[in-house]
Amino acid sequence: MNAKHHTLFSGKNLGVIALLSATALGAAACSSGGGNGGAAPGAGTSAASAESVQAGSADAVAPVEVSNCQPADGPTGRIGEEQTEAGPSDRDIAVAPEVGSGYRSGMQAVTTQNFAVSTANPVATAAACDVLLSGGNAADALVTAQFMLGLVEPQSSGLGGGGYILYFDKESGETIAVDGREVAPLAADENYLTRVSAEDDSEVKPDARASGRSIGVPGIVAALDVVHERFGHNEWKDVVQPAADTAREGFEVSPRLATSIASEEDSLAASPNAARYFLDADGKAWPAGHTLVNEDYAEVVERIGAEGPDAFYTGDIAAAIVEEANRENDNLTPSRLTTADLAGYTPEVHEVLCAPYRELEVCGAPPSSSGGVAVLEALKILDGHDLAGLGPQDAGPDGALPSAEAIHLISEAQRLAYADRDAYVADPAFADVPGGVDALLADGFIAQRSELIDEAQSMGEAQPGDLGEPVSAGPQLEENGTTHISIIDGEGNAVSATTSVEAAFGSFHFAKGMVLNNQLTDFSAEPTNEDGTPVANRVEPAKRPRSSMSPLLVFDGAHGDSGGERGPLRMVLGSPGGSLIIQYVIKTLVQMTDWGMNPQQAISAPNFGALNKPETSIGGEHPDVAGGGAGEAIAGLEERGHTVATEEMSSGLSALVVTDDGIIGGADPRREGIVLGN
Repeated sequence: MNAKHHTLFSGKNLGVIALLSATALGAAACSSGGGNGGAAPGAGTSAASAESVQAGSADAVAPVEVSNCQPADGPTGRIGEEQTEAGPSDRDIAVAPEVGSGYRSGMQAVTTQNFAVSTANPVATAAACDVLLSGGNAADALVTAQFMLGLVEPQSSGLGGGGYILYFDKESGETIAVDGREVAPLAADENYLTRVSAEDDSEVKPDARASGRSIGVPGIVAALDVVHERFGHNEWKDVVQPAADTAREGFEVSPRLATSIASEEDSLAASPNAARYFLDADGKAWPAGHTLVNEDYAEVVERIGAEGPDAFYTGDIAAAIVEEANRENDNLTPSRLTTADLAGYTPEVHEVLCAPYRELEVCGAPPSSSGGVAVLEALKILDGHDLAGLGPQDAGPDGALPSAEAIHLISEAQRLAYADRDAYVADPAFADVPGGVDALLADGFIAQRSELIDEAQSMGEAQPGDLGEPVSAGPQLEENGTTHISIIDGEGNAVSATTSVEAAFGSFHFAKGMVLNNQLTDFSAEPTNEDGTPVANRVEPAKRPRSSMSPLLVFDGAHGDSGGERGPLRMVLGSPGGSLIIQYVIKTLVQMTDWGMNPQQAISAPNFGALNKPETSIGGEHPDVAGGGAGEAIAGLEERGHTVATEEMSSGLSALVVTDDGIIGGADPRREGIVLGN
């Protein structure tokens, strides 16, 4: 477990090589040659632009070395350091995933020698890191992290939810995508989210989300089992036990969890099981620092540990989930979920979906996730533009906005990608992309889409490209209570996993110490379009709703055509954030690859981007934006026809970058996460 990573950016003409220079790394500098090497035309950044990013801020942006799974001194991501207060809680949950919890200024990247892990919660990060320190691998640490996150960050993910896992096995070179997305019950029909039944056309109560109708068959436990069974080193019972121990001993409510509970107090109060756990005797949210004990969760985890994942999908745990989902009263429409639905759940294993960007090969999850293909399409469009000179000119530890021209080009590429994913992507078992998902990434199609970008004028709203008859996925809500896990172990294996219960606290249903998801609201509630044609993303039995989750693994692309062999691992990256996940991961990857930012700068920098509509967003939670520092960029965008909004963009990014001297990592200042390692 102490093998050192040697497969890095040495000699590559990549913008991200700038973070290997002595200026960027300071005392942890890489001794590799080519650290300030010039970029190939139209691909990456120049030495001059990389230096301008770091100008005057070498000490502030230099990564801080950590070891033995202990945090370093200084602002490396511990909760509460230089933290601004969260903004107002009134929000559109489709684009503002969870209530904000402030911004931690001055965070520095972390560097480790052998392995690293980043999650959105320090308790989960520490637990996963301890697994690696004691000899486990990335698959082991993933299971520990997710079981712990379901306890300490229940508003975002948990055993009652689902997700997507990318896993890279260094020894075999195998890279897989595991689809642990929830599925609709077999008894669901196309009006499942809107009407009680075919005989009773009254509306679902109190609404689709808070009714039992939103609850899909949870998939994450089965997905974790697939990864661990194929790649794990440690015993299954041992990797889940830390979560059981913490649940039984108790853990402190974090500031973010306290804020989240308070923001959903009324909805949690309507669920007896949830109210007993999350609220005090007066029906008020537990404050930060209160110790929560979850004996039910401990018992569930220990049962799963002793008997395997089947204990979750059969027997009394499955029965309790079904009972809670089918809870009914005058203001609550029950689910049609059955124990047979849980017993029949099977995760799907796919090849990863990959495309080139600069000198890299970027890999994501294929559909039912629409995030992977949307990210890759946007990046392929941007690959035809020279972004090198358009980045920030003086970025400190909190990063900085790039030029208006850069935001314009990136947001236009995103509009095109969103238009195509909205038109064509759904669960491929029910409605595949015409010509297959690779058609959206074909060079000819990308060239056609790229020609639509006018460098001087925004398109406002893009029309989908012509692949034949669109499947018309239809409107939907998106994952909003979501988390991300990034891990690289000492053997060079890697995990990028994004998991979710959909909205914060899911459906507000709570069984056996677990939040139950509301992922079925990611379907289109209306089964037909205005012209009467069926919507591809409508509810159907055993169907997976479309998702925007976009976990990424990034490899050296220079080896991609060498006998089919994949190049060395370079990055692990992902974020929560609903439909904006696509924007968050693109921003971060471009910041590192084209503009030479280290992972922490790239994550901390203002979020920006666009859905397929005239409005372009810049994250108003960032101190520079809140203080008026985005004025020049806003003016430049408005000159190009953009409508600019500076609303909160509450990402939860994490990124790990492999270097010649180890791993450099960053965690999002907008959440509570940290990077630890050895």
